[in-house]
Amino acid sequence: MFERKFGIEIEFTGITRTKAAEVALEYLGGRMQSSTSVKAQDGRMWRFVSDGSISPKKKSRGTIVAADYEYAVELVSPILRYRGDIDTLQELVRRLRKAGGLVNSSCGIHIHLNGADHTPKSLRNFVKIIASKNDLFYKALQIEPNRMQYCKKMDERLVEQMNRCRPYTFQQIEDIWYAEYSGSRNTHYHESRYYFLNLHSFFTGYRTVELRGFNSTLHAGKIRSYIVLALALNNQALTQASASSRKPQVENEKFAMRVYLNRIGFIGDEFKNCREHLCCHLSGNSAWRYRVGA
Repeated sequence: MFERKFGIEIEFTGITRTKAAEVALEYLGGRMQSSTSVKAQDGRMWRFVSDGSISPKKKSRGTIVAADYEYAVELVSPILRYRGDIDTLQELVRRLRKAGGLVNSSCGIHIHLNGADHTPKSLRNFVKIIASKNDLFYKALQIEPNRMQYCKKMDERLVEQMNRCRPYTFQQIEDIWYAEYSGSRNTHYHESRYYFLNLHSFFTGYRTVELRGFNSTLHAGKIRSYIVLALALNNQALTQASASSRKPQVENEKFAMRVYLNRIGFIGDEFKNCREHLCCHLSGNSAWRYRVGA
């Protein structure tokens, strides 16, 4: 699961796009391709672009105040691999935070997964996996209410159609995905993309599967936990023989999440911090399924 390629978009504010690119250049080396993009020594491009959904802020005399649009920053990474690039990404994030970068409730993180290995069956699996874990994920990730319009829960109509029709070709899945929308499917900012799981990017030629359900942060450990979760979910969809969209009854949220994370690959001390980040907002006890004396 850690050999599959991914990319990440991290929205933040607090510094300008030009300043962010300068921080990246100092750390990564290479050269400035433009005032807001860096071509690192390995030839890969790191870009800092604008995003209209970000509420730009900056710190002035110890107080966070409104800022102009240059402070709306989205880091767009090149194609990455976990084992070779996670340390680089984490250190860059730490440096951006040290330079004055900050996040607010308007900022999100999007993780793009290489879809080259996906089949119609694995895409069906992915939809069902996310649908079955909707409630647990949204509580664990504490998705900001004003960001829900950009990362809505899995469409129940879509899930019901998938279960009923059992599509076995990409074209059939695509037709179900866009069934409730009029107009062209080829526009980049198509309304269908604003879900926790976005398949619009897969159908429009990019062949990536996007996960959008993450509040932004410049905490390097939390970002690592989000990436591992995305890779693990992707791997589960690709390798599991089938999946159910049924939402299980959860009495002890922390225990349910810990068991699930272990099942999809969060095993051992390497991922202890990731498990803690993903379980800390859930109720219950991660060690015991039932309360003592229940």
